[in-house]
Amino acid sequence: MRFLVATILTLACAAPAAAQVYTPPKPRSQFVTISIDFMNTEPLHFAEHPLEDLVGREVASTQNEEFEYQTRDQQIRIDVLEFRKRNRGLSAAVYPFGLSVGTTFGIRGSIEQMPTIRIHFDGAGAPDDYSFTGGVAYDIGGGLFVADLSPGWGLGSQAFVIGGIGKINADGRDGSRTFVEGGGGLSVGPFGVQIAVKFAWNRLDDPVEHSFLTVPITLRGTVSF
Repeated sequence: MRFLVATILTLACAAPAAAQVYTPPKPRSQFVTISIDFMNTEPLHFAEHPLEDLVGREVASTQNEEFEYQTRDQQIRIDVLEFRKRNRGLSAAVYPFGLSVGTTFGIRGSIEQMPTIRIHFDGAGAPDDYSFTGGVAYDIGGGLFVADLSPGWGLGSQAFVIGGIGKINADGRDGSRTFVEGGGGLSVGPFGVQIAVKFAWNRLDDPVEHSFLTVPITLRGTVSF
């Protein structure tokens, strides 16, 4: 009898404890992220592309001169009058399988201002001055997104790496480009901030076939749902 009473009391105490097992809430999956982008764009290997492409000769940088570059035969002097670094853009990322915790596939499209470039050439055999103005890039790419989101208004994180292609429209010029981009950021609820770095290889055919490499470092303000 005592054994039966002890068993009943043990089961009665265990039942409330089992009922109090805590299951943490799962973060809600996100399917779309929209952002406004603030870019600081740096050129890379500018002497080789586009300067050597435009003059058709090897180019070297100068020191303590009124001009920044010259051809190695010293016949053509090159002055970069403008390379606008600060630009803006808009982008949207779509996660077909949802983004919550772990890795998923995503597609990002963006519309970005490109740097204004103005170059003056002087000397024997120098080409006409070059200008690239009103440039806008329309990019589309896909890649992997890794997230550790939190439920509600908790602090979450995200990182990504993508690659893709783009089309360039500018005043009097059209072109194409390829790019890779990586970055990450933090989020609180649906709002977040990201930092990203993109390497974009831009190609144009006018006035001659030429290219240039841009590296925008981007700060994004995001909203996801």
